[in-house]
Amino acid sequence: MSQGHYNPDPHAHPGLHVIALIEAAKGALALLAASGLELLGPAPLQRAVHTMIAKFQLDPDHGAMAWLAHAINPGSVHLAALVAALYGLVHLAEGWGLWRAKAWASWLGCLTAAAYLPFDLYAFATHRHWLEALVVAINLVVVWVLARDLRVRRRH
Repeated sequence: MSQGHYNPDPHAHPGLHVIALIEAAKGALALLAASGLELLGPAPLQRAVHTMIAKFQLDPDHGAMAWLAHAINPGSVHLAALVAALYGLVHLAEGWGLWRAKAWASWLGCLTAAAYLPFDLYAFATHRHWLEALVVAINLVVVWVLARDLRVRRRH
């Protein structure tokens, strides 16, 4: 693709296709998680939290894990499933749009990836682990690819 001309053929954008596959995978995993929450319900989650409280000898009446055990109920599980489903649908739509080289999908992806960067940089600054560095690098590449796509579109 030349700098001054935008090729509208989706096959001319392999970088968008790679990002589209990642976004679609994130969306599918989120929908799977939402389905799992709805199918399992609160009982297995509460058992898991109580097991962790017992294993780590935490106070069952005070602290974050105790709060979590009490917060898990059908309503909170339905809400978490709804949020996960909406997250999944947005990422699936973004993946579809990027695969088809839609400008709105490049905007959405660029903005969301850029919004994650401060949190990713903070995680890297506090943990200094190769995994956090990898996440920062991937998000920087995603922002660069999508911003480049939008810049070339604007020139066209």
